[in-house]
Amino acid sequence: MAEKMAGVTLVADWAPKPGFKLGAKDIEGRQTYLGSLVWRNPKIEIREYDVPTPGPEEVLIEVKACGICGSDVHMAQADKDGYIFYPGLTGFPSILGHELSGVIVQAGKKAFDKRTNKPFQGGERVTSEEMLWCAQCRPCADGQPNHCERLDEIGFNVHGAYAKYMVLPARTIWSLEPMAHRYKGDDIFLAGSTVEPTCVAYNAVIERGGGIRPGDRVVILGGGPIGMAACAILKRAGASKVIMSEPQAERAQLALQLGATHVINPLKEDFADRVLEITEGMGADLFMEATGLPTVVYPGIERVIWEGRTLNSRVVVTARAEAKMPVTGEVLQVRRASIIGAQGHSGHGNFPRVIECMADGMDMTKMITKQVGLEELPQNILNLQTDRSNCKITYVAK
Repeated sequence: MAEKMAGVTLVADWAPKPGFKLGAKDIEGRQTYLGSLVWRNPKIEIREYDVPTPGPEEVLIEVKACGICGSDVHMAQADKDGYIFYPGLTGFPSILGHELSGVIVQAGKKAFDKRTNKPFQGGERVTSEEMLWCAQCRPCADGQPNHCERLDEIGFNVHGAYAKYMVLPARTIWSLEPMAHRYKGDDIFLAGSTVEPTCVAYNAVIERGGGIRPGDRVVILGGGPIGMAACAILKRAGASKVIMSEPQAERAQLALQLGATHVINPLKEDFADRVLEITEGMGADLFMEATGLPTVVYPGIERVIWEGRTLNSRVVVTARAEAKMPVTGEVLQVRRASIIGAQGHSGHGNFPRVIECMADGMDMTKMITKQVGLEELPQNILNLQTDRSNCKITYVAK
């Protein structure tokens, strides 16, 4: 009889809103790329599953740690009509969890370790990309795996890491061994669980946003894990001022530990006035929108761009949201500014570079403010809908 395991599973009703039409990549009753238009009445259950078996190019991972992401929270959160908040790719029921680290316990014969270019032997400490790109479609062939036409996502439409074991393709696996001298014992798994969200931030501000030059000024809106990671990355890249806009006091203080030089409480201070004051009227070279509230925060960003003296400002949109940004084209034209969308974390050397930064001392475990067991995950996911005092709650296997 197959070995069993528990998995924290999100379940919801397939109930498309009026006017919804299946897209080319949607599957009736199972999967859509427009989650908030389809899935209703979400709930989290702990279900029993068979332990999976890896194929020739796959690995079986024993999960050691996995962080709760804002997307987990928004998939489990319903609006007044019962529809989930998360607007993207979703297929339920699925085990949640994608910010993972663990140990390889079994590997297919064609599953190769990118660090050694040899087959996995078992015992390797690893993390994984969340985006399961196909490597065959046009975007993948063009070097844009984040926009794969056959994309699957761990914990969104395929089973994720809130379980004891999971199977993943070897192509998305990255070794944590470069960090072994920095983190002792199980601490390496805590650090490994922060690699994925840090890569999302890295992809946004370095790869998609074009990076910065030492001495540039940057503004990050939203002190969630992605915003926190952006603080660390941009300070490491040489930003002279890293300004975090975040109303939650605990998160604002954590941002200062991770690289922010200034924090703004937008509920108590005028965001644009404070940015212009801190930068002595210059504004910022790079803005990162990580709140998911574009109608609320973009007018302030636009005012800083308009009134500041910096040309060529870039606004990188990272948070997922249905709402439209209230953009004034004249401001972008006159100030030579641009708005850039950033999705995902795969490709472009993002994962190995972030791992090397961590190995060199960029400690992202500071944003882990609470550790929980598997049985505690459902309630903690729900708590994060209203309680933002914790930055990163992480499942740690017992």
